[in-house]
Amino acid sequence: MALSVRALVQLTAEQTTALDLTTVSAPLSLARQLTYTDGAGAGQADLIWSDTRTVSSSATDTLDLAGSLTGALGNTLTFARIKGLVVAARPTNTTTLQVARPESNGVPLLSAQASIPVPPGGLFVWLDRSAAGVAVTADTADRIDIVNGSGASATYDIVIIGAAS
Repeated sequence: MALSVRALVQLTAEQTTALDLTTVSAPLSLARQLTYTDGAGAGQADLIWSDTRTVSSSATDTLDLAGSLTGALGNTLTFARIKGLVVAARPTNTTTLQVARPESNGVPLLSAQASIPVPPGGLFVWLDRSAAGVAVTADTADRIDIVNGSGASATYDIVIIGAAS
């Protein structure tokens, strides 16, 4: 089983101001492409997991990265390191999701008990092409929480990229 990943991030914007005789424009363009080839070193990954999930109102979806996820080809995935995380909240959600590090056994991607809000239609993207990535340690640092606010259930898409060793 070989893995190749290509991630594209592109942002374009233009700010304009109308003056007396002209309009001034400040265009902005930022584009990055990151690739991962098959393996466990720098610029490499050999595991990927993706899913569409729904979290009930005021609930937490805890993802255990050390042996509880099943890959697209039916194999059990045990991440030793993660190198990418994408969380995309559905625009139809009415609550804000939080990508969080659990109080105990959390993957040290975020500071202890820190979280990143992902509002309806929002997107959180984190990519690391280093050989180290972020270490996942079974039973002590192997969980990521997706926490939902109160009021309604929320659906999100998630992709985790990493290495088994």
